[in-house]
Amino acid sequence: MNDRYDAGYGGDQYELVGYDEYGRPVYRQAPAQPGGQQQYDPYAQQGYGYDPYAAGGQQAAPQYGSYDAYGTQGGHDTGQQPPTPAHDPYDGYGTPQGGRAGQPSYDPYGQAATSGRQSRVAEQTAYIPQQAGPPEEPGPEASADSGAPDYRTEQFAFVEEPTDDSEDVIDWLKFTENRTERREEARRRARSRVIALVVVLALVAVGGVGYLWYAGKLPGLSSSDSGTGGTTAAAAQKRDVIAVHLHDTKQGGTSTVLLVDNTTTKQGTAVLLPNSLGLTGDDGTTTTLAKSVDDAGPDATRTALDSVLGTDIEGTWRLDTPYLQILVDLVGNIEVDTDADVPDPGAKSKGAAPLVRKGENQTLSGKMAVAYATHQGSGETADAQLERFGQVMQGVLRKLSSDPQAATTTIQTLGLILDPPLTDKDLGSFLAGLADRAKGGDFETALLPVQDDGSLSAETSDSVVKDILGGTAKSPDKDAAVSVSVQNATGVKDRGAKARVVLLNGGFTFLEGGTASAAQPTSKVLYADAADKEHATEVAKTLGLPDGSVAQGKVSSNADVAVVLGQDYEPAS
Repeated sequence: MNDRYDAGYGGDQYELVGYDEYGRPVYRQAPAQPGGQQQYDPYAQQGYGYDPYAAGGQQAAPQYGSYDAYGTQGGHDTGQQPPTPAHDPYDGYGTPQGGRAGQPSYDPYGQAATSGRQSRVAEQTAYIPQQAGPPEEPGPEASADSGAPDYRTEQFAFVEEPTDDSEDVIDWLKFTENRTERREEARRRARSRVIALVVVLALVAVGGVGYLWYAGKLPGLSSSDSGTGGTTAAAAQKRDVIAVHLHDTKQGGTSTVLLVDNTTTKQGTAVLLPNSLGLTGDDGTTTTLAKSVDDAGPDATRTALDSVLGTDIEGTWRLDTPYLQILVDLVGNIEVDTDADVPDPGAKSKGAAPLVRKGENQTLSGKMAVAYATHQGSGETADAQLERFGQVMQGVLRKLSSDPQAATTTIQTLGLILDPPLTDKDLGSFLAGLADRAKGGDFETALLPVQDDGSLSAETSDSVVKDILGGTAKSPDKDAAVSVSVQNATGVKDRGAKARVVLLNGGFTFLEGGTASAAQPTSKVLYADAADKEHATEVAKTLGLPDGSVAQGKVSSNADVAVVLGQDYEPAS
């Protein structure tokens, strides 16, 4: 392979001047030779070792031009250079400094050595022709006319320098993007708020309508309107009801009040129940409220009241007069608008001053409150006394604590025994709620109207039974079977059972009266009310007893007719 180009290979002649730091050959255009064409010498040109044919003798030192590591020499002409002293005839590559006779000496850096002073030839910039292969393989020939070096891209490092306006553009884009996002976010929040507001308004509207319907205040559905709508609305209201039985331990008798707390309408009421109210027992017998309280007990009376009034009484509070006196003293006396002067039951003379005087806002102690609650003046009806009891209960509620725990403590201090399922805590919480109503003016008393026969009139009791209690009046059935209590006094055990079969076959209700401690010679058929005399006569005929055995006498509260079987009773075979 040749390391230079001569005229035989294209006209322009190049010579090797060295290698760059990557091991690639560096060429330059050879200077013109005086006296004709330069002879080709591969050894002198390439600088491979020692040339034995080189001309002997001391030659002038070669002139060195400025050397560029990449093969490019400076373009400035320094003019004539003086010859340098002679030095080592061999260069750094082992090649003699002088050439053969008639040829210039080889300069490894591109300057031909001469024996004399020569005019400096303008040097051309050397460059590296494009190399397609490894360094030892020559690349394609470079165009002689271009004069510009052909550089490869891997020889350069491209650095992207940001312009002065790049940060401003980025900041503007960020500002525009953030502004758009903020607007979109604001629109989304506004839509969410509108939707939430619509939902809240809808819920409020539905809740308001539901409350009005539940409270019976919608037009056409209120309790004052006629039709089934009012009844449904009144019945749907939430009520807590407790029956209070006041027992007069000195004079006898009872008084009954239903305490009602309507949690829907926030109204408290004391419903006064006359003792003449007719009730029907579990066995179908008819009795009165007074008899039921005395004889049947609180459980049976509560059940009978629920049946007649259509209510749901949660418990019964038996309040004897001594406990009422203690209760009034515990709350710190009460204020009542009294309607009559009440004499002192313990006064020894008739001309003594009254214990309770008639007037407004009269302060009553425990003793005075009991005297006023049980007082029935001459010529007054039982309802007058019942209304006074209602006044006393309202006065107690106004002075009782509205705190459930404090009210419970007051009840526990009384030391009374409550009838199950009522407990101290239940009663205390219930009375605390009513106390709050009474202090706020949302408490009243109402008397249940009862006819002479003890029945309820639908017209007169609607305002109490339906509106206050939320129930439906149901008077005892007058056509109900007559209940007959039978006591065996014959001295024969099985005769009571035989009488039972006869009465049941006759359409009567049989009540077991037990066995007498001693036998009696004659039988008796007793009735308490004159209205039951006819029933007693029918019972005597059914049992085969004479009409003379029928008489008026004491009858248990749960029976219409009482029979005492004597030794004269002969059951039918």
